[in-house]
Amino acid sequence: MKTKIRDGAMLLRPWHACKNILIFLPLFFHGSIFSAPEKVSAALLGFIAFSMCASAVYALNDCLDAPQDRLHPRKKNRPVASGRISVRAALMLALVLVMLAAGVLRVGKNRIEQFPQAALTLAAYVLMNVAYTVFGLKHVPIVDVSIVALGFVLRILFGSFLTGIQVSSWLLLTVMMASYYMSFGKRRNELRVSGQNTVRRVLSLYTLDFLTQSANMFLTLTIVFYALWSVDAQTEMRYVQGRAVWSLPLVILILLVYHYDIDTKPDGDPVEIILHDKWLVVLACVYAAMMLMMM
Repeated sequence: MKTKIRDGAMLLRPWHACKNILIFLPLFFHGSIFSAPEKVSAALLGFIAFSMCASAVYALNDCLDAPQDRLHPRKKNRPVASGRISVRAALMLALVLVMLAAGVLRVGKNRIEQFPQAALTLAAYVLMNVAYTVFGLKHVPIVDVSIVALGFVLRILFGSFLTGIQVSSWLLLTVMMASYYMSFGKRRNELRVSGQNTVRRVLSLYTLDFLTQSANMFLTLTIVFYALWSVDAQTEMRYVQGRAVWSLPLVILILLVYHYDIDTKPDGDPVEIILHDKWLVVLACVYAAMMLMMM
């Protein structure tokens, strides 16, 4: 029983639900996370629905990647690649999760400010990832990273539609640039560790120099767009005496610590790095507390 639960967790990757915290960003930066319970409940429902869809996408991806995963020294132990969970069972589980997500969103319809837009955003995320996996877009350089980055932007837009809170264009651009940076950083680490003999087809089409330069470029753009958000007129009105700009050095520090991690550790997966670096977690908590105190 414990083995089945562990295999199910490995297939669905529930710890990756931390990516979906982005859904709460509109609430957080609007200052409504403690003062608007009805909006928080809508965001929570959306978080559950989005997490279910993301887990379904992981299951689908593992089914189609199983032949390649069996050639990978670490991924060969995944439940589908190892044969501990059949492809049919994984696909059925993915379908059930998508249906449950639709049901959760439907049940919370009256709490969601912009239900049609939220539903379409969630559907777009699922369809985009189906195209990414089934139709081979994951094997096209630049397109593969762009789809991953767009997935993070869709999370924020989803949160905006759930709560009815408009998101700053500068903030959206910041998240998009950060997503590109993390995605290129992950590809860079994978190529650096495995070399051109990698089983991931798209990595053989990249060069290490290109991935390094791209990651550095998007790291710079992340800082630039965050700085522009922090001094934007609407942002300054929301924070005491326009103090949002004071958070910029802390954001730079967080990015530098993360950049150091992906440069010195073999695994470039953003979630694994963040969850296993206590200093990154502490700095993120300090940042959150700082922003809440300045509102």
